[in-house]
Amino acid sequence: MLDIKFVRANPDVVRENIKKKFQDDKLPMVDEVLELDQRNRDIKQEVEALRAEKNKISKQIGACMAQGKKEEAEGLKQKVQESADRIEALSTEEKEVEEKIKKIMMTIPNIIDPSVPIGKDDSENVEIEKFGEPVVPEYDIPYHTEIMESFAGIDLESAGKVAGNGFYYLMGDIARLHSAVITYARDFMIERGFMYCIPPFMIRSNVVTGVMSFAEMDAMMYKIEGEDLYLIGTSEHSMIGKFIDSMLDESQLPQTLTSYSPCFRKEKGAHGIEERGVYRIHQFEKQEMIVVCKPEESPKWYDVLWKNTVDLFRSLDIPVRTLECCSGDLADLKVKSCDVEAWSPRQKKYFEVGSCSNLGDAQARRLGIRVRGEDGNKYFAHTLNNTVVAPPRMLIAFLENNLQADGSVKIPEVLRPYMGGMTEIKRK
Repeated sequence: MLDIKFVRANPDVVRENIKKKFQDDKLPMVDEVLELDQRNRDIKQEVEALRAEKNKISKQIGACMAQGKKEEAEGLKQKVQESADRIEALSTEEKEVEEKIKKIMMTIPNIIDPSVPIGKDDSENVEIEKFGEPVVPEYDIPYHTEIMESFAGIDLESAGKVAGNGFYYLMGDIARLHSAVITYARDFMIERGFMYCIPPFMIRSNVVTGVMSFAEMDAMMYKIEGEDLYLIGTSEHSMIGKFIDSMLDESQLPQTLTSYSPCFRKEKGAHGIEERGVYRIHQFEKQEMIVVCKPEESPKWYDVLWKNTVDLFRSLDIPVRTLECCSGDLADLKVKSCDVEAWSPRQKKYFEVGSCSNLGDAQARRLGIRVRGEDGNKYFAHTLNNTVVAPPRMLIAFLENNLQADGSVKIPEVLRPYMGGMTEIKRK
């Protein structure tokens, strides 16, 4: 969420940013919010003047009463009452105006970083760098669920009966592999200096609207009926929410945390054949990383975060690339974002396995996450987040890239301690 003072001083910058995000339908909001802002300031000014006048008249009433001028005092009392009624009416209007301003300000997109490429959608995202050599073996790579089934490792049919489409049972060595990847990712991040955390898996609505846009909220979140609680779509939501309404000393920054959680997502819309199986599902587990830092340090931490994910995937022998998200593919709160994509030897292309984002002070402004500098000045922190690993998609990449000609799957050396020393998974 932008600062209304920034919008007031830079309306053309805000309009140009909206155009860069191809959201021209939001352009009228700039004039609307500026008009509301002016009205809000006019109200405050009038209320201040009325209160000053009211105090002045109150003193005059006391003087009149002391002098026995009761009739004059009654007239002044009437004026005080009229001022009080006007103040009450203005105060009601002020609340309504401020609510409208807040709603619009939460809809106007954040100012994107100058380095972000301009494009309408994810088809115009830009490849940054490749890590590892993509390999297409001479033997066929089956679809990921077929690989899992060859190890008796997945049961979609039973899950469909129990919970419907978008759910699964993982079994045996595949279930163990899933847990091993999560545990390895946890230790990987701890070794890189991040504090491990298990957060609440439900959050209140004020946290939801603090960490994401209304459009994302509608497309992703499951609400608990009858309660002000939502199931989290990613632990980032809980982790950033941890700092709501806080005043951090500058010496406490940066806050670097890595968190485990299950994730729940509606995943609205129809999806292609490559997104069946366990690619796009309603429930999965994830290791996440978040940073709360000083504004000038967020670009540095952005690079640290996505490199962590690249290094983890490369340690598991999975080739990856980074893709810069274009303006039209950025969620409204994001300043800059890149996807980490893993190589699929079956599809002979890369697919998304994680996303790294710098949100500037947008989340901090919504949630009230402030910092007290050494000089006593107060400012909003910057927040960043990135996927360490989300095993459903990670499993797809892992199985395809480590599948052997005989149908077995090799276990990279770093993962073997988490798999009881196993060097490979063999067909059942």
